[in-house]
Amino acid sequence: MEGDKPMKRVIISVAGTVLLLVGVALLVLPGPGLLLVLAGLITLASEFPALERYVGPVRTRAMKAAEDSVASPVRIAGSVTAGLLLVAAGVVWGTVRWLPWSGWSAGTSLILSGFILWGLLIWSYRRVQAQRAARA
Repeated sequence: MEGDKPMKRVIISVAGTVLLLVGVALLVLPGPGLLLVLAGLITLASEFPALERYVGPVRTRAMKAAEDSVASPVRIAGSVTAGLLLVAAGVVWGTVRWLPWSGWSAGTSLILSGFILWGLLIWSYRRVQAQRAARA
């Protein structure tokens, strides 16, 4: 269907932009920023080929950061703790009304960030373990 093409482009553009912006925010906040920046760039590059040149360098840095995040038990514990703190902060922001920007919209985004962090941590760990097994 020819009419679906512009709508698909808009949906991909919005999804890619959201991933990219959340990733950029997570570069300074706790979370897997580079991996989300990479996901946003890959999504946007599917519709805007000029962005393809940025995917390679970001992929290299994101994969290195993913490997570094699971390089030691201390880093893994720190990431798990950060996820727990995000989920706990989300529950607090959702239930305590006197906090700035309190409510479940802020709370849900914090909880979701914690789950995303855990998901990417698991993905990073499995990826690194698979690479180690392939080398052995």
